[in-house]
Amino acid sequence: MNTDPLSAIFSALADPTRRKILETLAEGEKSAGELAEPFAMSAPAISRHLKVLEKANLIERKVDAQWRRCSLNPDGLKKADGWMSKYRTFWAGRFDALEDYLKDLKEKGDLPHEQGDIKK
Repeated sequence: MNTDPLSAIFSALADPTRRKILETLAEGEKSAGELAEPFAMSAPAISRHLKVLEKANLIERKVDAQWRRCSLNPDGLKKADGWMSKYRTFWAGRFDALEDYLKDLKEKGDLPHEQGDIKK
């Protein structure tokens, strides 16, 4: 089953273990063993998480002698951020409109000033 890149990224980010792995890699390159340390799971389970992150283009893995080193790949996160930025802009505009509306209500005296003024 071929998944589009954005779906693969969000699917990978949906798992808390994988998010924690990304947080750890934000500190710098780590081996698979170092990434596995904080988790109570087998090496094959960590390897599966790393494979998902790699397929989603969120990390890069390279062989360094007998070690597999992992690092963040910012391209995957840039794609997710690019998609979310459209909605960030939308919501910023909506909040600005709400702020203007509330200012108008306050200037007209139609906005309760304290919680006790709200009628239930």
